[in-house]
Amino acid sequence: MAVDTSTRSKLDRRTLLIGGGVGVGLVVAWAAWPRTYLPNLTAASGESLFGAWLKIGTDGHVTVAVPQCEEGQGVYTAMPQIIADELGADWKMVGVEPAPLNPLYANPLAAEELFEAALGPLPEALRRAHIRRSGLMLTGASTSIRNFEGELRHAGAAARVLLAKAAAKRWGVDWKSVGTFNGIVYQGNQKLGFGALAAEAADQSLPDDVPLQTAEGPRLHGQPLPRLDAPPKVDGSANFAADIRLPDMVFASIRQGPVGEAGLVKVDRAAANRIPGMLAVVTTDAWVAAVADNWWAADRAIDAMRPRFRTPEPVVNSDTIEQALSAAFDAKGSRLAEAGDLSAQFRGAQLVSAEYRVGLALHAPLEPMTATAVHREGRLTLWLPTQAPGLARAAAARAAGLDEGSVILHPTMAGGSFGAKLESDAAAQAALLAMRIGRPVQLTWSRGEDFRRDRFRPAAAGRISARLNPQKQLTGWLAKIAAPSTGRELAGRLLHGAALPGIGLALSGSDPGAVAGAVPPYAIPNFAVDHHPAEIGVPTGYWRSGAHSYTCFFTESFLDELAHVAEQDALSFRMAMLGAQPRLARCLQTVAQLGGWQGGQPGSGQGIACHSFRGSHIAVLAEAQLTTDRRVKVERLVAAVDCGRMVNPDLVTQQIEGGLLFGLAGAVGSSTGFTENVADVRDITELRLPALADCPDITVELIRNNEEPGGASELAVPPVAPAIANALQAATGVRFRRLPLLSDIE
Repeated sequence: MAVDTSTRSKLDRRTLLIGGGVGVGLVVAWAAWPRTYLPNLTAASGESLFGAWLKIGTDGHVTVAVPQCEEGQGVYTAMPQIIADELGADWKMVGVEPAPLNPLYANPLAAEELFEAALGPLPEALRRAHIRRSGLMLTGASTSIRNFEGELRHAGAAARVLLAKAAAKRWGVDWKSVGTFNGIVYQGNQKLGFGALAAEAADQSLPDDVPLQTAEGPRLHGQPLPRLDAPPKVDGSANFAADIRLPDMVFASIRQGPVGEAGLVKVDRAAANRIPGMLAVVTTDAWVAAVADNWWAADRAIDAMRPRFRTPEPVVNSDTIEQALSAAFDAKGSRLAEAGDLSAQFRGAQLVSAEYRVGLALHAPLEPMTATAVHREGRLTLWLPTQAPGLARAAAARAAGLDEGSVILHPTMAGGSFGAKLESDAAAQAALLAMRIGRPVQLTWSRGEDFRRDRFRPAAAGRISARLNPQKQLTGWLAKIAAPSTGRELAGRLLHGAALPGIGLALSGSDPGAVAGAVPPYAIPNFAVDHHPAEIGVPTGYWRSGAHSYTCFFTESFLDELAHVAEQDALSFRMAMLGAQPRLARCLQTVAQLGGWQGGQPGSGQGIACHSFRGSHIAVLAEAQLTTDRRVKVERLVAAVDCGRMVNPDLVTQQIEGGLLFGLAGAVGSSTGFTENVADVRDITELRLPALADCPDITVELIRNNEEPGGASELAVPPVAPAIANALQAATGVRFRRLPLLSDIE
């Protein structure tokens, strides 16, 4: 809808016109005040703005502003599809553009999922208000549709009403009798295209209640519409960060020190200067960058310089990480979830116990960290793929010594992320390089640098004990999990040290996010989950599905072990405890039927696992075996998925298939050891990722219903590893309790 510019003269402290977001430095009392934000979406010539979410051109095109990072999950299609459905648009005329920084696009659900340890203690109203005031635009934790569906539907419906009112005014009819379909506004035999009405419609006023679409017949919602980002990705016209080219631009490669307090000691500048195309060397205490007229020369110069850093203390090696996990169990843990009387249940009982471990996991997206920056006339402009544009802008401003209002950030599509592009190191480094060099700079981390300085999925250990009563029923469950407080670490790093002004952010201590997913979905009358914070000395961050990637491995592997002890079929053992979880139970039944479940009998090579999170449910059946050269060969993966109401089933299927393969990669590889504070892995070939020839046959069944939408992009990752481990137990008789699988015997 059109914005009345006369209101701008009436703005006070409770009403802010946003020109790129606000920082986190707001006093608590001020953050709690009600406030109105105005859209700052820009209309091109011939376009009319309809609020913060869309604009319509005189030729009938509809452009939707998408505040989420398109990293392959399909938000550039799903979010416009919601608006287009409510609007009654022609899908062929719908396009997208990145939304500008504005608190209107804040994602409270993602902030609460990612920063639970920091924001959780606050009252909900204050927490949500602060997230909005801070302009926390975030992509992560499978929240894009869950958080924005309501706003998107309202935006599409509001624009439809305005178009209907403009047409009704021309035709002299009641606007409620006017409908829209396929880019046309109609009433009886009267028809007009969106473009012919856009300018008039933008000046109409909305009723108090905006009706949502109720028209019978064809709807865009729920249809497998083609992806809007597919054609430009196929023909090469899509702009990723590496495609940015500016006049007089130079290229930079970087080398950072080992993890820990490791300052730069020495570089061989003369060796760097001998590389053709080399232009400059930029150093800080934490890193050295080579700048050249092409990136290959810059990266060769980095190697030629042979940078030396101080040896950090304490020294971190693979064995010290293992020792830190073990030591964490010796310290007192924090009970984060419980039910019943576990102490009474365990007293004097014979328990079944097992310990599981997972190693550090790398993100390893196809696109390494990269950013382009230019500083001109007191203004810094950046182009980069980011899941947190406001936080990246703040980091760049701090590095450059500028206020945030002097920094413009253009988010690009990401070539994969899996959580890595929540981090803003590259933005800060590119900003500082642009200030130092005085020319546009494109910084790209080498693959080895991307691995060395990753914010890893943490190493973790789980010690689980359970009691089976004489009837072989599971009556008690205790999960002790040793893991870093990654949520606190992430919040401290990205929020720059504080959740709210005046509220210090503790970077150690228990963290609900570190044990997320550890509460079993089964009807166990007495259970408890304890977190034992582990100081492993390695920076950790958010990895696709977070702690669920290891807590599901612990839980579903141990459930299989208990089924063996109880001498029951693993499927039946689970189903008997899922009376209160009908959607998850249906997933299990469906996957067993589709996969031809044989009961997990010895030699069958079949394993099963299930999981619920982010409002969705999934069961996975795996068929796997060990090859003669001691490799894991996964022959088949079958998944049954219930993620509620789906905007675009094809996007869901793509995410489940991708998640299954990502989970497979995490089960057999994607990990690294550490030697003297440096990750051992240097090249992508060392990650043991599954190649095309290794990929199993994949079957995905979507269970359709009209429940509220759940998350899909991370859903398939957690249950893959335990399903494979359970399959290997059935194939070999050996229980593998460590990820990557076979890492403890190689």
